[in-house]
Amino acid sequence: MYRIKIKSLIDWKLSKSRKPLIVQGARQVGKTWLIKEFGKTEFRQTVYINFENETQLQNIFLQDLNPQRIISTLEAFFQVKIDASNTLIVFDEIQSATKGLTALKYFCEDAPEYFVIASDSLLGMNLHNKVSFPVGKVSFLYLYPMNFYEFLLAMGEKGLAQILEKKQWDMLPVFKEYFKEKLKYYFFIGGMPEVVVNFVENRDWQQVRIIQNQILNTYENDFSKHAPYEIIPRLNMVWDSIPAQLAKENKKFVYGVAKEGARAKDFELAIQWLVSSGILLKTFRISKPSMPLIAYQDMSAFKLFFNDVGLLAAKSRLDAKTLVDGNALFEEYKGALTEQFVMQQLKAAEIDYIGYWTNEKSTNEVDFVIQHEGEITPIEVKAAENLQAKSFKFFYEKYKPQTAIRASLSDYRKETWLTNVPLYIIGNYFNNHL
Repeated sequence: MYRIKIKSLIDWKLSKSRKPLIVQGARQVGKTWLIKEFGKTEFRQTVYINFENETQLQNIFLQDLNPQRIISTLEAFFQVKIDASNTLIVFDEIQSATKGLTALKYFCEDAPEYFVIASDSLLGMNLHNKVSFPVGKVSFLYLYPMNFYEFLLAMGEKGLAQILEKKQWDMLPVFKEYFKEKLKYYFFIGGMPEVVVNFVENRDWQQVRIIQNQILNTYENDFSKHAPYEIIPRLNMVWDSIPAQLAKENKKFVYGVAKEGARAKDFELAIQWLVSSGILLKTFRISKPSMPLIAYQDMSAFKLFFNDVGLLAAKSRLDAKTLVDGNALFEEYKGALTEQFVMQQLKAAEIDYIGYWTNEKSTNEVDFVIQHEGEITPIEVKAAENLQAKSFKFFYEKYKPQTAIRASLSDYRKETWLTNVPLYIIGNYFNNHL
């Protein structure tokens, strides 16, 4: 398995202004594997502490926050000598250790020679609970599920992955059917590492769904374990409504789908919790495609997506037989999986801002409007090869963007006013960090 973010970790190691690093991301996206792989390949030894499991170390920061005392305690506990120059120190699930996050400040100020990485699946929620945070004393790295490029590598499709990596778009027509087949696989399997690895080893579609349902259950268990008691029922309502929300022609989140008669104030905290946890992805309507897009963000209108297309397919109970039914998998639920896929790939590509556009009457809509590297680009998503796009043409004629992208199953080609980008290259089309 290969994760693109390993390069970011190497850059962090080599940085002269290195600070303790916090690796964020939802549960099950592969944070622990990535950090351990980094330690294995780039350091002589790794001292790894999972504070959820090592309960006897949860109070290691209570006596004081002196890095040298903490290092000495770890040396005694693990019976190793920690050499700052060749040891990676990993504080996994640091939220389970009292004052753990605060301790990172003192590693930054008093012991910057140590390589310290912390991981926290619940950081977003903890910050809302007034956890003391070392502002300016840490760096961040966010990990999403495996994108389509990483998926191809895991599947052993190095040739296809290389075409994406080198952006050899002229070669796409030759391999179009191969890409489409693997894209169908990805829609069903998704990018959760455990699911991908299991499928690569066993090629068992039923096992894929079993593991995905286990991950969904883990997320749902987190609701009752970590969320404020009073919002748990609403968390479940929002969570359970997402497949129906995305099945609508207009995929804007409607509170009444979650609960009849519901209003925004009833669900604001629940939605914030789910987005902060990384379980759901949120994109706002923008009223005008001007820089910066966030200045034209409509806080009252938004869409919610799962963090992984495979989990959405599992939650929607899509059967494996759709894999062999032509383009049905791309068209199911009015293209909900396809739009979910594009959102997921754009997030993994670390686009500066992702929104969508509708006019005031919502009679015209563009699926995504992104701001990236100083340019605003509208993206229309088409599940099938029926490429009529009246709303997209309306948007283009009204605002005259420099670039307009249509993501579909059709071949890569530049037309007079837009560029058609095959769905399977959309993440790499914008990603310059492979």
